[in-house]
Amino acid sequence: MSKVIFTAALTGAIHTPSMSPYLPFTPQQLIDDAERCYNAGAAVVHVHARNPENGSPSSDGAIFKEVLSGVKARCKVVITPTTGGSPTMTPEERIAVVRALEPEMATFNAGSLNFALYPVLQKYKEFKYEWEEAYLAGTESFIFSNHFHSLHVFSKTMNEVGARPELEIYDVGHINNLAQLVSEGYLKEPLYLQFVLGILGGIPATTNHLMHLINTARNQLGDFRWSVCAAGRFQFPMGVVAMLEGGFMRVGLEDNLYLEKGVLAKSSAEQIEKAIRIGRELGFEPATPDEAREILQLKGIDKVKY
Repeated sequence: MSKVIFTAALTGAIHTPSMSPYLPFTPQQLIDDAERCYNAGAAVVHVHARNPENGSPSSDGAIFKEVLSGVKARCKVVITPTTGGSPTMTPEERIAVVRALEPEMATFNAGSLNFALYPVLQKYKEFKYEWEEAYLAGTESFIFSNHFHSLHVFSKTMNEVGARPELEIYDVGHINNLAQLVSEGYLKEPLYLQFVLGILGGIPATTNHLMHLINTARNQLGDFRWSVCAAGRFQFPMGVVAMLEGGFMRVGLEDNLYLEKGVLAKSSAEQIEKAIRIGRELGFEPATPDEAREILQLKGIDKVKY
């Protein structure tokens, strides 16, 4: 495809405020950054909620609604809230935003894995907020649980409200999980996959691993649309491979705090601008939000509840 859907993941639940002064976490910061990303050419923004007092990950429905409604009032971008949440949240807390707000699309994590952040503690000796060090250290014993019962509940909920699942694949076995859900009737075409590379506990961010994921998915799932996000310095190289292979690209401060080596990105919009500039050099144009809605067969912004 000549049109590429560029997604901006604004804040996530991986990085903490001490890692970058530019990491947005208040509702207003997230709304402002979403609009900047839209103006830079993003078709989709991916949203996590955070406590506006200290930046800790939150499942507060009121915060989600404030952010999503605030973004909707400012621009036409597709908004994809997380159901991944953080290591401290239950599956019920994670899916609550979809039940309440009925978004056009939401993330759907395709299987369980170790999700370890603790090695970054070697880089940071002081923290701005008390919760950060314990939060990161706790991931040494954390398993990101996405068992089949929760996958059934999540997919059933998304089907009921008409939210397109963005199927997050962290390792090759997760493709097998999705094939099972398709056979059971829980997942409907068109499937939209996102290959997540470089998480400690998941598949490494290399071209060979990405091609293995793509080929395995083609063999097991048939036709699908797909995107790539990769952690840290692998963000842009893996995104380029994705575009060349017919996929889409996600950037943003959730996945990578830097614009280039040693230079912190001041917003996810800077990364969107860089990604689109690279894409255009390769002959690709950014899809508009409405083009993304058509490509992914989304229900439309007029059918959400925020």
